[in-house]
Amino acid sequence: MPMRAMAQKNKEEELAQLREALAQLSQELRAEREARARQVEALSGEREARTQELETVTGELRIARVERDLLKERVEALMRRMYGAKSEARGKIEQKDLFFNEAEALAAAAAVALEARKVAVPAHERAKRGRKPLDPALPREVIRHELAQAERVCAHDGSTLEEIGVEASEQLDIVPAKIRVIRHERVKYACPCCDQGLRTAPAPAKLLPKALLTEGALAWVITAKYQDSLPLYRQAAILGRLGGEFSRATLATSVVRVGEAVQPIVNLLRDQLLEAPLILGDETELQVLKEPGRAAQTKSYLWAQMSGAGPPIYLFSYRDSRSSKTALELYEGAKGALLTDGYEVYASVAHAHGLTHLGCWAHARRRFVEAEAALPKNARGPEQPATQFIAAIAALYAVEKEARERSAEERTVLRREKSRPALDRLEQLLLAHRHSVLPQSLLGKALHYLEAEWPKLARFVEDGRYPIDNNFCENAIRPFVVGRRNWLFADSVGGANASANLYSLIETAKANGVDPYRYLCALFAALPKATRLEDYEALLPWRITLGAA
Repeated sequence: MPMRAMAQKNKEEELAQLREALAQLSQELRAEREARARQVEALSGEREARTQELETVTGELRIARVERDLLKERVEALMRRMYGAKSEARGKIEQKDLFFNEAEALAAAAAVALEARKVAVPAHERAKRGRKPLDPALPREVIRHELAQAERVCAHDGSTLEEIGVEASEQLDIVPAKIRVIRHERVKYACPCCDQGLRTAPAPAKLLPKALLTEGALAWVITAKYQDSLPLYRQAAILGRLGGEFSRATLATSVVRVGEAVQPIVNLLRDQLLEAPLILGDETELQVLKEPGRAAQTKSYLWAQMSGAGPPIYLFSYRDSRSSKTALELYEGAKGALLTDGYEVYASVAHAHGLTHLGCWAHARRRFVEAEAALPKNARGPEQPATQFIAAIAALYAVEKEARERSAEERTVLRREKSRPALDRLEQLLLAHRHSVLPQSLLGKALHYLEAEWPKLARFVEDGRYPIDNNFCENAIRPFVVGRRNWLFADSVGGANASANLYSLIETAKANGVDPYRYLCALFAALPKATRLEDYEALLPWRITLGAA
């Protein structure tokens, strides 16, 4: 074979080997590229999974932080409710430790009040000296302090000194209570000539036949329990120290019987209340231990109703429910306007009876006060939405303070002139913030309440007779709430109804400027003699004739 041919053949073989090696290398590269692609795809999937996991954890962390902040806010609100000041007044007076420092605090306040009492005299102001005089209507016992006979001699010429007047000072004294027994002796008469003429003087009419306590004693016990919040077991102890041995059960039975005996007067109060053009309503919890078919821990309620016009009437009613059915029964026959908080049951009452429903600005403000109080102290300031709402609501109350002594017509004009622009500013604040806060936060709840109640809250500007809030009714409930802290619960349904009736009489008497004890004494003495409607109407607190004090 020629050399040239062999060289050509060798080249072809080398070229074939190179092609084979190149194909093998290309195959290896393709396999490696595919492996790398699979690896990149796996890493990309893992990265997406990690990214998604990170987003999930971030979202959970954000939710946890929100829940933490909400819980911290709720704890702050509960701590403030338990241990903080109950008043919503925004003053600078501190009342910490008043229990221990009461004498010092009140003495300082008395000094300030004494300095503030000024008497205007020509050309300057002169402070009126001395403490406030004691009530001149109080009975007085005069104790004369005289010089001994030997001291009534002039040191200069030996003449006998003559009385020219007295230097008087007064102190308040307390005469301890005392009890006595009233013995009723009904004289019996007989004919001396026969045995057919036996007669006995009739027994006087009594509120509670065969009762151990007189009407005055019953009035004392009931006033102590329902006005002074003194539980019956403490009253029994006090009476025991005075020589009267009474068990708590005896006192409780008497109170329940009196509560049932005054039902005709309570019925008249209800009739008068439902005729009022404005009614204020509220309710509070009451625990009754012995209710048929219910556990002792079940909540019952004391409903409060108050007239907003005419003679003041404070009416309390015990019910085992807080339902719409109960509310509809209590307000059956009402007319005019109804002022309540935001409890939805009252909306159904207003709708069913065709009443003008008014909202309570005190309840709306209270929620913003709680939201502001829950903020950290270093975060509070006028830029906070809660503070801005409180300031805007304060503008409404400033108008009410200005209109307090004016007639209803003048109050209506003033409200339209000044309260309407304040309401417009409040509405703009509401629109600006209602979607920018968490709905479950205290501020979010306050905004939700304000938005839901807005039509009722804004309605007070339409008529000067409408109050801006329901504080009068809440204040009427306060004596019951204070008393509940002492006696905690009612034993039976009868006791709860009796308490409601007696609270109604006492609070209505107080609202009409009548001393509750004197009213109850007069009522208990006259009620057994009442037979006609006119007799019962004459016993209402604003009509009754009181006996001597």
